[in-house]
Amino acid sequence: MNKLPFEKQENEIIERYESEPSKRKGKEPKKRSITELLEYGFINLDKPSGPTSHETADFAKKILNAKTAGHGGTLDPRVSGVLPIGLNKATRILEVFLLGGKEYVCEMSIHKEVSKKDLLSAFKAFTGKIRQLPPIKSNVKRQWREREIYYIEPIEIYPRKALFKVGCEAGTYIRKLCTDIGEYLKTKAHMQDLRRTKASCFYEKNSHSLHELQEAKTLYDEKKDESLLRKIVLPVESAVNHLKKVIVSDGAVLPLLNGSPLMLPGLVKLSKGIKKNEIIAIFTLADELMGLGTALMNSEEMIKGSKGICVKLKKIIIPLNNEKDE
Repeated sequence: MNKLPFEKQENEIIERYESEPSKRKGKEPKKRSITELLEYGFINLDKPSGPTSHETADFAKKILNAKTAGHGGTLDPRVSGVLPIGLNKATRILEVFLLGGKEYVCEMSIHKEVSKKDLLSAFKAFTGKIRQLPPIKSNVKRQWREREIYYIEPIEIYPRKALFKVGCEAGTYIRKLCTDIGEYLKTKAHMQDLRRTKASCFYEKNSHSLHELQEAKTLYDEKKDESLLRKIVLPVESAVNHLKKVIVSDGAVLPLLNGSPLMLPGLVKLSKGIKKNEIIAIFTLADELMGLGTALMNSEEMIKGSKGICVKLKKIIIPLNNEKDE
């Protein structure tokens, strides 16, 4: 089975030094109240065909009576599938879904009969780095740009139709991929149907419909039963499972909240394989996501070093509870 790049990485955490359990008054993700989840939560939503991504996010916002809601990675109205929805303050990190890749199942129509051999040759030719010119009807500047196709996996192939799975870099236009494959085959081809099955670390198998969301909210409002709502509204930490991370000491929390960079003495644990300038997640010892940062050292330098700035703060996510310089 083909995988997105982050799915192939080792998820090994390296300890720089042994630390005591956190003494802070923060709250582990699983212990948050429903109110806290709704303020800093995500929904792995199964978008139906028809509404725009913006309309779908607005439906979720109205169901939950949220102040704001946003989506990570736009889907065309006709396209269904995984659409990450950030609620209220969780919208601050919607950009993370641009970092983990996407997967789609696409039905492509071909305007003349082609052999299986030729089609598989085309799939191979379009795997790896490709150049794309966005469609005329798109929300980005129409200029050539490079994108990466991680894999194209055929599911069913017919003389004038193909069903395939494609894993790709965020910002890849599958509609344009189909027309480009047609040109390679010296004919025309177009995207017949499309469904997104992965958006970074959010997968189709764990997604929920708007109907399920409405059912969960009704159950909570009428019977105070949180069980279904807790299954659907995920802690903000769930949105960064595809990122490498650093875990900081209690003493480093307040300086970070005040905008200071992370110094090496405050770094307790870290993911293996961090690269310089990579966007990473910053966690506390209580498994709370503090925010995002840019690595100024690679993992080896962080492990061997004893001083210096190792992570530049990019964004704070949760203002942690009752933080004081005592």
